[in-house]
Amino acid sequence: MKFNVDGKSFNQQLQAVSKVINAKNTLNILENFLIRLDGEQITITGSDSENKLTVVLPVLNSEGEGAIAVPAKRLLEITKEIDNQPLEITVNESTFEIELKFLNGHFNFMGVDAADYPLGRSLDADAQVLELPSHMVSRGIENTLFAVSSEMSRPVMTGIFWDIHPNDVTFVSSDTHKLVRYINSEKAPEIEASFILPAKTASIIKSLLSKDDAEVRISFDRKGGTFEFGDYTLYSVFLNGTYPNYNRVIPQDNPFVITADRVSLINSMRRVNLFAPKSSNLVVLDLKPGAVTVKAQDLDYGTSAEEHLVCEYEGNNMVVGFNGVFMVEILTNMNCDTVTLRMSDPARPCLYEALEKQEGESLVTIQMPMQVI
Repeated sequence: MKFNVDGKSFNQQLQAVSKVINAKNTLNILENFLIRLDGEQITITGSDSENKLTVVLPVLNSEGEGAIAVPAKRLLEITKEIDNQPLEITVNESTFEIELKFLNGHFNFMGVDAADYPLGRSLDADAQVLELPSHMVSRGIENTLFAVSSEMSRPVMTGIFWDIHPNDVTFVSSDTHKLVRYINSEKAPEIEASFILPAKTASIIKSLLSKDDAEVRISFDRKGGTFEFGDYTLYSVFLNGTYPNYNRVIPQDNPFVITADRVSLINSMRRVNLFAPKSSNLVVLDLKPGAVTVKAQDLDYGTSAEEHLVCEYEGNNMVVGFNGVFMVEILTNMNCDTVTLRMSDPARPCLYEALEKQEGESLVTIQMPMQVI
């Protein structure tokens, strides 16, 4: 088989598909791209056995049809070094030798029999279908991905929980130190379902979704789902297990409220965090009506910091400790000018919300406090 392709577009799509390929694979064949020629287009596929990403790319002057598995690292290196040139690729289907011609020369290297490349599973006959605006999916992932757990002892916490209701989609993530619940009711799904999307898959979708992608078509069953958007099709195996009851841990009555400019609060916390113990990142908020002071002290190095926050506080006197790094992370991932922190007790979770509410959206983040010694 033989085809011509734009070098820049080819490399860009190879880079996109490579996001799914692991540095180390249980199957050697998964270290390759699967490239299939069919008429005037090629499909490029990458897989890690649990995720499979495919993209369609138009070609010119194609001859024949078929497929070849190509070493991913080598093909990426080659196309990266050929600066925006038209490429002619010829595959000897008997020997699996690949010739790649460009304006000033050519490369010859070996591919692998495409028959050895795993096909992946098909969805069950009772698979459900959901179509959502791309920005709705993007917002759901952006607001929750940072709070996903990396602890493999609780696998269900290493993904984003999609809790789909007839009138909205709720995205949830938690690492037990913090929890994010984002509800978007912009488009009514009109179905009741749920699944846990692995963090790697969510990260790939986030990186590939563009403003030009009007809709994301999601077809899924109990074990996995296919996400179709733009020229991409991504299949993922879902995380198996029952996600904890997230609504139960979100406090309903936190009467003491800090209202602050989000960016100013981030900057203050970053300064004080420099003096927090590296083992715990503990910062202490000393709350008094009309005044908030944030403190940190590292006894091992004999250093300390104290800063009076420019903000409003309505509530009782209270001293509460938090992981300062997590506080900055939560605040950085909020998209608002003014933020409220609601508390009720030094031992109960703090609730973060934007003062300005977005229509059709609800974002709530909680952070567990730390013991102040």
